[in-house]
Amino acid sequence: MSQPLTTRPTVAGVSIFPFRQPPPLCAFLFVIVLFVATFYTLHHPDAVTPSLLFSRNSHNALRLHRLFLSSASNATISSYLRELTRHPHLAGTKPSLDTLHYVLNHFKSLGLETHVAEYEALLSYPTHISVTARFSNTTTLEFDLNDVPGDSSSSSSPVVRPYHAYSPSGSAQGSVVFVNHGEERDYHALESIGVSVKGCVVLARKGETLGRGAIVKIAEANGALGVLIYAENDGGGFGGIERGTVMRGIGDPVSPGWPGVFGGEKLSLEDELVTRRFPKIPSLPLSLRNAEIILASLGGARAPLEWRNSGRVGSGQRVGPGRTVINMTFQGEMKMKKIHNVVVTIRGSEEADRYVILGNHRDAWTYGAVDPNSGTSALLDISRRFALLLKSGWRPRRTILLCSWDAEEFGMIGSTEWIEENVLNLGASAVVYLNVDCAVQGSGFFAGATPQLDGLLVDVLKLVQDPDAVGLTVEETFKSQNNMIQRLSRVDSDFSGFLHHAGIPSIDMYYGADYPVYHTAFDSYDWMIHNADPLFHRHVAMAGIWGLLGIILADEPLIPFDYISYAEQLQVHRDTLSKLLEGKASVNPLSMAIQEFSLVAKEAADEAKKLKEKSYSKDDVAAAAKRRELNDRLMLVERGFLDAEGIKGKEWFKHLVYGPAAEPESKLGFFPGIADAIAINASEGVIEHEIWRVARAIQRASKALKGGFT
Repeated sequence: MSQPLTTRPTVAGVSIFPFRQPPPLCAFLFVIVLFVATFYTLHHPDAVTPSLLFSRNSHNALRLHRLFLSSASNATISSYLRELTRHPHLAGTKPSLDTLHYVLNHFKSLGLETHVAEYEALLSYPTHISVTARFSNTTTLEFDLNDVPGDSSSSSSPVVRPYHAYSPSGSAQGSVVFVNHGEERDYHALESIGVSVKGCVVLARKGETLGRGAIVKIAEANGALGVLIYAENDGGGFGGIERGTVMRGIGDPVSPGWPGVFGGEKLSLEDELVTRRFPKIPSLPLSLRNAEIILASLGGARAPLEWRNSGRVGSGQRVGPGRTVINMTFQGEMKMKKIHNVVVTIRGSEEADRYVILGNHRDAWTYGAVDPNSGTSALLDISRRFALLLKSGWRPRRTILLCSWDAEEFGMIGSTEWIEENVLNLGASAVVYLNVDCAVQGSGFFAGATPQLDGLLVDVLKLVQDPDAVGLTVEETFKSQNNMIQRLSRVDSDFSGFLHHAGIPSIDMYYGADYPVYHTAFDSYDWMIHNADPLFHRHVAMAGIWGLLGIILADEPLIPFDYISYAEQLQVHRDTLSKLLEGKASVNPLSMAIQEFSLVAKEAADEAKKLKEKSYSKDDVAAAAKRRELNDRLMLVERGFLDAEGIKGKEWFKHLVYGPAAEPESKLGFFPGIADAIAINASEGVIEHEIWRVARAIQRASKALKGGFT
């Protein structure tokens, strides 16, 4: 374990974290060195002066980027995170207001234009939870359902007890059946060995493909009475229990499709549009320790062969049902709560009506050191550095928004309500959305993006020093680890509404593939400094990448989108789909649409190259008009992939290239409508109709990029 962290500010991006307090003379000398270094940073010839910053060229852009990176401070980010995680701050609770005020006051103290967008949303909280097991020898055991470090008393802890938000209140009693990851194929495997879950309580281990809501939905469809879900990572051996939501879809459930503004329409809890968002059977999270007690007691058939020796499932594992009986109870309450999004506006100097948006959510199930306040700390530090740049004379070409979302953990509610209220303006004016949720959860850089942003992201990674490899950039280590930029079809953070509903090009980034204290009471500042980022080097790297992306996308005269890259990715998707279909349906409409998109993307790239070759001048009105017109086309392409009808079964999600499949068994991470049709073994005609829908979406995108009218 790392030694306790003693912090002090960094200068010019260099961090010094001593493990012992220095003697008085050393401390005095350090202050002198700090003063000299600060003076050098501010007065070195490479420092950016106001007059230089107003002049836009590649040399001055490089100076601006250097100034942004050199103003990093590990100790400052550490202090932000410590303050943000002093207490749990579940959305809708009184402690969450303290976090709101901390973030709000921080932005205002920097002199940044700041406002709060408030909404009213239906949130879910527990009032009573219990799980009791009766074993074959007639003994009973009531499980401890708390994971508070050093304190098993729920009455004295500020941490909410582990629960599933929006689970219906009720009890379930029945024999236990272990269903592996709770996927449809797992139920088929049980059926093949003669095991049914009807009238039983199922026990599932969290996997990589299904979220909690999908696990419960499938169990409900198969006749289960209740669901217990555990995570095999066990909170790093601490006995942590993973909280989470089981609501279907995202956003406020009583204002589906429109913003939950005060005084606006709210549906009743009995409305079909509301009830279909919630499961019909209760579910609860369980610790690995308690799950293993239940697993060890099960009789019945041996686990299907494909489950054995996977994770902690041994070769002799029985699946039930047997004589072990579970009695589980969840009592909860639904409450209308005020939620608060904080939005900072840094006005653009030339294209003030075009918006580059950086966002992170603020609420947490517990202390939230990783999820989400590592990202919040990075956002606060970016705002501090932007304020320094503004004082140096910089003003972004386009407007930058810094957004702190609320109630993400309940289903991306804060960002979704804001998007629904501003969807038309976003469609007309938003350039990009840059999301960071868990900035640091371990080692290694990971990212997902829409393809036109791939090249820019890689270029920015080349500018940031790797926090774990001296002398290397993040791009070099990212490349050496054979990491790939992923696509954003998943629905697990605030980018979802921007991309899947509003068609805004998006990036989502984080350090670390996974971490063991996810949504547990152990996600604390102490865990962060002893495990994920003791010296906050990874936080600094993430803030550097995130902030530079924002600066470049806001400042470049031509928006740096590469649609040739997008066309190549669409072709790869088409080839993968063709192999999966094995000739069962024609992909020719896709081929023709992608071919057209490729040609238009090449024309747009050539047009951009010619405009870049012309020297930039504010007085060149004709060139400025051409850049503006091309930028508008580049910005609107992603909207072309939206379809008004949306994805069948998930109609709020409109994006037909990258979006969440409605069917859990869908095998593609793209073309969700086509993937769903294949998953349900739809007819050739239905599959081809979905192929045509995607082809038409690609054609719309081509027309947006080409401009003009037919």
